[in-house]
Amino acid sequence: MSMVIEARGLVRHYPSDGPPIRAVDGVDLVVEAGEAVSVMGPSGCGKSTLLHLLGGLERPDAGELHLAGARVDGLSETQWARFRRRNVGFVFQAFHLVDELTAVENVELPALLVGGSRRGARRRAMELLERLGVGDRGGQLPDHLSGGERQRVAVARALINEPMVVLADEPTGNLDSRATGDLLRLLGEVRQALLIVTHDARVASTADRLLTMRDGAIVAQTRLGAGTSVAGLLAELADLGGDR
Repeated sequence: MSMVIEARGLVRHYPSDGPPIRAVDGVDLVVEAGEAVSVMGPSGCGKSTLLHLLGGLERPDAGELHLAGARVDGLSETQWARFRRRNVGFVFQAFHLVDELTAVENVELPALLVGGSRRGARRRAMELLERLGVGDRGGQLPDHLSGGERQRVAVARALINEPMVVLADEPTGNLDSRATGDLLRLLGEVRQALLIVTHDARVASTADRLLTMRDGAIVAQTRLGAGTSVAGLLAELADLGGDR
């Protein structure tokens, strides 16, 4: 298998009145093509900051980042934006949908930005919305959608360009169990590499590997499998001081 993500010594500190906040503190990470990795840990441990660094939304203070074999931590903002549109799909906890666009227009927007045809983008957008159970909501503006519906629209938008990396921050937080299952199955089918930040051990247990973060560092890695026990995973996380 080939490496899709390779981070070496990533550091991101924020100034404060006291010692700097160690949001990400010397993280080394490798994610292979086709691998799903879940990330858990206490609130404020650096999970979301790590996703932002991996997707170029924030810049590291130190360290290197390689995506698909290319070093990207030194890209300009313009270069990062161009690279991200084609290669990275983000699912944000706060959705970040464009209020003035309908659900289907939000989903097709990334495809149009990379030069896709309007007809092809619309067809792909509707296919994804249908698979996520919100095909009938495609003509609605975001403020007419429930939280769960907006979440599914955000997931469809992240997937439309078939990115090599999907970075998802609490992607199931507004979904019921059935919608969560549909979403995870879809992510499992289309992703090349997937990182999910989650507080839900049931979601984490569906990944190939679990990373536990604390104080900006990865303190444990657990290889998961079909027989992974959610109760056992919760107990292990509690022992490590992770999420519950």
